[in-house]
Amino acid sequence: MAISSFSPIQSLFELELAGCNEITEAGLWACLTPRIVSLSLADCINVADEAVGAVAQLLPSLYEFSLQAYHVTDAALGYFSPKQSHSLSILRLQSCWELTNHGVVNIVHSLPHLTVLSLSGCSKVTDDGVELIAENLQKLRALDLSWCPRITDAALEYIACDLNQLEELTLDRCVHITDIGVGYISTMLSLSALFLRWCTQIRDFGLQHLCSMRNLQVLSLAGCPLLTSSGLSSLIQLRHLQELELTNCPGASQELFGYLREHLPRCLLIE
Repeated sequence: MAISSFSPIQSLFELELAGCNEITEAGLWACLTPRIVSLSLADCINVADEAVGAVAQLLPSLYEFSLQAYHVTDAALGYFSPKQSHSLSILRLQSCWELTNHGVVNIVHSLPHLTVLSLSGCSKVTDDGVELIAENLQKLRALDLSWCPRITDAALEYIACDLNQLEELTLDRCVHITDIGVGYISTMLSLSALFLRWCTQIRDFGLQHLCSMRNLQVLSLAGCPLLTSSGLSSLIQLRHLQELELTNCPGASQELFGYLREHLPRCLLIE
C-alpha cells in the first residue's frame, strides 16, 4: 500500500513496534520517516541486520534506539552513518544474543557520543568488550550489563578507571562479580544508582566498600544470598539513599527493616 505524502505517519516522531511478526522488511522501511527521533523494535521476527541498515539510512535525527532482536549480528552495528554518530545518544540492545565484542567495536567507532548504553542479555560480550566501552565512550551516564554472564571483576576495574561521568550502573545477574569488583565500583564518585540484583558472590565485605559511596541514592541488592543482617545494617551510613531494594535477601529480616527505617527515614525500602 502506498503512503500518501499527507499521511499522518509522516509526522511521527516516536515509533514502537513490539511482537509484530507479520511486518516485513518492506513494511518497516515504509514506517521509517526522517522525523523519527525515538525508535523501539522488540520481538519482531523479521528484524535483522537489514532492518538496522534501514534505520541507519533513513533516520538521520535518531536520538534513541531500542532493539531486541535475536538475529542481529555484529555487522549491523557498523551501519550507522556520521549523521547518527552525533544525533544518537541512547542505544539499548536487549537480548541480542548474536552480538560479540566485534559488535562492541562497531558501536564505539560508529557512535562515540552515546550517553546511555544497554547490552542487557548480550551474553557473548566479555570483559574485553567492556574495556572497549570504557576507553571509548567516556560520555556515558548510564550503562546496563545485566544478564551478561561473562562479565567479571576485571570489567568493573575498566569501568571505574575510565567512565568518570557514569551515574547509573546495572549489573543484574552478573554472577562472577565479587567483593573485589564492588571495591572498584566504590571509587566512582559520580555514581548515584547501582543495581546488583542476583550477584550471588557478593558478601558483607563488599557492602563495606559500598558504604563509602556517599552520593549513592538508589541501590538494589535483591537476590544476593550471602549478605547477612549484620552486613546490611551497615548501609545506614549511606545517608543520601532514597531507594533500597532487598527482596529475596535471606539476611533481610523484619528487625533489619525496622532498623533501616529508623536510621534512613527518607529512604524507600523495597522488601
